[in-house]
Amino acid sequence: MSTLTTDRAAGGGDEVLVLSNVESAYGPIRAIRGVSLKVRKGEIATVLGSNGAGKTTILKTISGIIDPRRGTVHFKGRDITANDPAAIVRLGLMHVPEGREVFPLLSVHDNLLMGAYTRADRDGVARDMELALTYFPILKERARQQAGLLSGGQQQMLAIARALVAAPEMILLDEPSLGLSPKLTREIFEIVARINRERGTTILLVEQNANMALNVADYGYVLENGRIVMEDRCAVLREKEDVKEFYLGMKDAGVRGERRWKKKKTWR
Repeated sequence: MSTLTTDRAAGGGDEVLVLSNVESAYGPIRAIRGVSLKVRKGEIATVLGSNGAGKTTILKTISGIIDPRRGTVHFKGRDITANDPAAIVRLGLMHVPEGREVFPLLSVHDNLLMGAYTRADRDGVARDMELALTYFPILKERARQQAGLLSGGQQQMLAIARALVAAPEMILLDEPSLGLSPKLTREIFEIVARINRERGTTILLVEQNANMALNVADYGYVLENGRIVMEDRCAVLREKEDVKEFYLGMKDAGVRGERRWKKKKTWR
């Protein structure tokens, strides 16, 4: 877990990302409804939820892929609502999408270079490429191999490494465990924690593997049917009976079948 010690409730003005009452839709279908969340500088925050809850839509709205119908997105105090995705990248916000999305016919090396397309400092790019490869040494061995020939786990490593080459202040990380074995999932999450700890990179993590996410992150939000229904420090969320039962598979004797947070929703 990253080393965040500031009390969130104290509100020191160090939020790097703020969503306020954001609503996004696909045609007539509202995917997220009045979502408000904050991510503080240097922390790992996570959004938990079942498949179809709207987690990926939150990240796409932040990075400019989807324009929200309502609400605002601020990054480093600047309104980036519905901005061009390339402009958002230039501000220091990188999105690692679900499903890895590497360029399969390009080499590993050239995929990494694509992460630096907004940069003009060649020496800095070379330095950051080398640094990214220290987290994923297997990619250095496969530098000339086509990315499409990598295993699923290696492609996920490449997608994260490509984001690091952009030298971002913040990374949006969508379902990094998708389709990976438990061993590879643990390895990926350990690297994510190292990146946060050693580089100070702020991370917003969307993940269905609640156990891994709650162990690596500092603060968590639970999303259900497009709404935030619960939020707290991850150490607290791990002990909540609702989270244990519905996300960690730990049902205590006497716990009612109904999700109790449905009676005390916290969104606006």
